[in-house]
Amino acid sequence: MKTIDIHVHPAFYEPICNEAQLESRRRILDIHQNGIASITHIRNQMRCAGLDRLVLLPQDYSSLTTEGLVTNEEIKILIDQYPDMFIGFASVDPFANGAEKQLIEAFEEYGLKGLKLNPSKQQYDPADLKLERLYEICERYRKPVLFHSGISWEPDTLAKYAHPLAFEKVALKHPKLKICLGHFAWPWVREAAMLMLKYPNVYADTAALYFDNAREFYTQLLTRDIPKTWVERSLRNQIMFGSNNPRFEQIRMAHAISEIGFKEDTVELIMGGNAEAFLELEEGE
Repeated sequence: MKTIDIHVHPAFYEPICNEAQLESRRRILDIHQNGIASITHIRNQMRCAGLDRLVLLPQDYSSLTTEGLVTNEEIKILIDQYPDMFIGFASVDPFANGAEKQLIEAFEEYGLKGLKLNPSKQQYDPADLKLERLYEICERYRKPVLFHSGISWEPDTLAKYAHPLAFEKVALKHPKLKICLGHFAWPWVREAAMLMLKYPNVYADTAALYFDNAREFYTQLLTRDIPKTWVERSLRNQIMFGSNNPRFEQIRMAHAISEIGFKEDTVELIMGGNAEAFLELEEGE
């Protein structure tokens, strides 16, 4: 089993970021201290965190802006150059012309493994009929969707479009479509757990670190906000490790999952087994 970080933003990775792009990407993400990261640095970080693969998430808000965004083409560059390190997702803007064609191209030609959407940033209902064709394409190609949910620090985002209940119609209407609620939909953790209980196609990732340190926050999130027994007995097959790197501290977050008292096989599922099932990875991928 591979260990996988399902939620990584590669905006500052050296092969796809230069000094001219740096400031606009800092502004788009509202991350202002990061510099350009070499692949050697990323590989060392993965080694220290005990991670085999990173799932890279692009951003397509092209109906709003094209400045500073990570494109599907850039994700393909990274996975082509470093297939041993990276798994790529696609992103398309539901309101841009040609979104459906772009998504099919991302799956067929670029080999990307899923779709990332951020309704909070573009302020749309995830159940909007404009999204239906995209969901149908994902179902046809057996690709999952990872939604931003919960709080966002990106500028001009609205939390009401990131509440877990906003995604229920999608989960109900598309039972064969695997859906991940990014950031465990924090602070609406129990609502996310409710959806996971109702819909086996709904997952959540752990890309959340908003107070305290990684161990303290995960203890609150995964043993108090929802009791540890809920994870061990009911939800353990639907939780995936995600760091939201570079915003949060990937190494400490990865270590913290094994430090809060879960059974060894539950830790293995969270740290990789569930992501392999979510992504439907074939042997050797």
